[in-house]
Amino acid sequence: MSQRPTNSTSPSRYPNDRFVPRPEDHFTFGLWTVGNPGRDPFGLAVREVMSSVKIVRELAKLGAYGVNLHDEDLIPFGSSTAERDKIVRDFKGALAETGMKVPMATTNLFSQPVFREGAFTSNDAAVRALALQKTMRSIDLGVELGASIYVFWGGREGLETNACKDPRDAVKRFREAINFLCEYSRDSGYDLKFALEAKPNEPRGDIFLPTTGHMLAFIYTLEHPEMVGVNPEVAHEQMSGLDFSHAVGQAIEAGKLFHIDLNGQKPGRYDQDLRFASEDQKGAFFLVKLLEDSRWDGMRHFDSHPYRTEDEQGVWDFAYYSMRSYLILKDKVARFHADPEIKQILATLEKRSTTQVAGVGPTFKYDKKSAAALKAHTFDTTAMASVGYEYERLDQLTTEVLLGVR
Repeated sequence: MSQRPTNSTSPSRYPNDRFVPRPEDHFTFGLWTVGNPGRDPFGLAVREVMSSVKIVRELAKLGAYGVNLHDEDLIPFGSSTAERDKIVRDFKGALAETGMKVPMATTNLFSQPVFREGAFTSNDAAVRALALQKTMRSIDLGVELGASIYVFWGGREGLETNACKDPRDAVKRFREAINFLCEYSRDSGYDLKFALEAKPNEPRGDIFLPTTGHMLAFIYTLEHPEMVGVNPEVAHEQMSGLDFSHAVGQAIEAGKLFHIDLNGQKPGRYDQDLRFASEDQKGAFFLVKLLEDSRWDGMRHFDSHPYRTEDEQGVWDFAYYSMRSYLILKDKVARFHADPEIKQILATLEKRSTTQVAGVGPTFKYDKKSAAALKAHTFDTTAMASVGYEYERLDQLTTEVLLGVR
């Protein structure tokens, strides 16, 4: 039975529950996630703003590994140097007290009115310069706090009318900014990797580089592509009607999955940032399977928000159950791999995948002899087409694993 942890109770009280999160699971939350007071475009805040120190302490009790942040999540815009230093000192004290880490940091280039037309891609060169200044200072903060990944989400890097901007100029400006910041990081002696986060729309009508695929293509036009990868988000990719695990799989295969944002999303909606696996449990299962099967060693970061209906205890329920859902799905992945019927189908597919044809394969690399052999080979297409793949059965068995009857 699922227990409901309280914000003053450690999950270690439930030692027989194998789904209790632990720091070694590498679960992280943004300060902006559990710290969201519940504002929306139609309503005011419903919860008190929580201090960053409190967020660190309470997440540590629930078994999280760390917290991530935008610069303004920690230090209010316009703070004096003395105010900044005190906030950072107190925050670092909470990290040291709890053992929590800051694996990732980023810059807020979307909230302040000055960025309403864009930041790195703005038509105003002064705004672009301000965005670079703000990001350099935020990079310094992230490194000071121990971050090794720096994320770029261009929430205002877009437009509502194509009449205002040539998209070629926008891409050039974005490239110029990332190249500039890569050089700044290198020149500063920082050991940082940059991760680009795609989103198709919202808050702008259309955002440049809207999918992970766009970002992957863009990376190879940079001066230091080895420094730059991607930070795909479940909701952002699903807003485009795409299968999130495919984007993640391509990023892993390219060696470019530097960070990931986990949440839930209903198709065809605005960016909802729902609790991970609260929607599309099958999609969440295959995402967890991909991450675990590939032995990806990055953070499992939750970029999501508690329902606006919740009080503070509901916030900690949200955080705890986000981590718990991942662990439950991880257990389902182990059950999938151990199921004898599933193993038999996959073994048959593996055998078909590793069969040689005319002495060639199962992987194909061109040479003159192999090409000649393949050209001369006669395929029995009737026989080949008559054999099914058992995907209906495989999908049903997967569903039964997820529904808990296998």
